[in-house]
Amino acid sequence: MPFEISFANFSFINVIDILIVGAALFWVLRLIARTRAVTLLKGLAVLALATGLSDLLGLVLVNWILEKALTAVIVALPIVFYPELRRALEQLGQGQFFSPSFFMDKGQVLELITAVVRSVEYMVEQGYGGLIVIERQTGLQEFLNTGVTLDAQVSMELITTIFQPNNLLHDGAVVIRDGRLVSAGVVLPLSDNPNISGKLGTRHRAALGISEVSDCVVVVVSEETGTISLVEGGQMVRDLTPEALNQRLRSLLRPKDQGLPSLFKPLKS
Repeated sequence: MPFEISFANFSFINVIDILIVGAALFWVLRLIARTRAVTLLKGLAVLALATGLSDLLGLVLVNWILEKALTAVIVALPIVFYPELRRALEQLGQGQFFSPSFFMDKGQVLELITAVVRSVEYMVEQGYGGLIVIERQTGLQEFLNTGVTLDAQVSMELITTIFQPNNLLHDGAVVIRDGRLVSAGVVLPLSDNPNISGKLGTRHRAALGISEVSDCVVVVVSEETGTISLVEGGQMVRDLTPEALNQRLRSLLRPKDQGLPSLFKPLKS
């Protein structure tokens, strides 16, 4: 029997029913908003649209192929979205249905950049290595689970303390989300790009790896050479001065309504 709504019999219970479904959908959207699931769902939507258009235009063979592909993708969704599904069940069990989301304004962005640049300068002076990941639109929650949760104010003192050689967390990455240092000691995926120079160490490969699967910005300080690198979109700029790092971060970390420029677009003087 097709789904029908009779407004003549519409009651308060129907309103509650709609509100519950709306709240559930809202929660699901918030849950995947900070993960790669959003990009995958967009691809699924495009595939479904192409399937519908091919059927409408009478493209029998194309429609058959797209239908089979769409079926295969739907079957694979639980595997692809395993991290998000696990996190959803954890939140349900803990009663964490809605978590606050914060966004940085211009003042917060400048404070963050100042803290990061000062940290980098200090680490270069002291011979420390460092790996600082700044989350943007694509969430990194599945990687945060490998580290130690902090949720602390970003400061030069905290970052440099974490990367002191004798600190237990200094080998991993710190992740900054919405102006907060949310996790330290995070294990990042290493890039398997065969064109990467053999001279690059684990920190640089991890920076490239995480930038290949998300739109984050990564700052790397080499423990061996003291060089400063900035990574975005699987591309790396090396041998930056603190001033150049400051300028590039200001270009990349604009508030969301100003867009997210690419690392390699010309910088305005």
